[in-house]
Amino acid sequence: MRVLIAFEQTGVMRRAFAARGHDAWSLDTAPAWDRSNRHIVGDVRDHLNDGWDLLAVMHPPCTRLCNSGVRWLHTPPPGRNRDELWRELDEAADLVATCWAASIPRKALENPVMHKHARERLPMLPKPQIVQPWWFGEPFFKATGFYLDGLPPLVPTRRLTPPRAGTAEHKAWSRVHRMPPGPRRAIERAATFPGLAEAAADQWGGYAVNEGRVA
Repeated sequence: MRVLIAFEQTGVMRRAFAARGHDAWSLDTAPAWDRSNRHIVGDVRDHLNDGWDLLAVMHPPCTRLCNSGVRWLHTPPPGRNRDELWRELDEAADLVATCWAASIPRKALENPVMHKHARERLPMLPKPQIVQPWWFGEPFFKATGFYLDGLPPLVPTRRLTPPRAGTAEHKAWSRVHRMPPGPRRAIERAATFPGLAEAAADQWGGYAVNEGRVA
């Protein structure tokens, strides 16, 4: 398949699909961390009609869409106002809607759990599959939603047992949410875990090929 991994700088998902023989490319407005020549720097909306068989939108701008940030829409942080934040919400929702409407037969849109205002702007999206990194052998807590079109839900590959709340191990599993401020904090918090990427490449890539549905 020709696979486009949009909004990915790390290359984790791209490399997982490429390792299985797919013609995989990542895309972001910034260069790839691994400086791969299979990375497009640009706007995803300019590349949706480039003949892809699968589009995985892994880290769309979600600050205004995710439930964890809804409070800022009502009580803006210093230096911001409500009009700016609600405009950013509309822009983010429009970008997601454009990706969802693309003429690509298989799509997976990743996003944290959305708040009600985001869902109201994206009524075309189905109910997401909520996954956790620990389903795929990664000892982390991070609820992630996948909105799927033409693809099956992911099946856990190596489900771990979450530690008991209040323990040091539980705190370690929560380190994505506890990550200290820094210039790469947002990107590193959004990065795809390798175990999840391997499962996606195996299951979504294998599903399309085995069903003989490659365009």
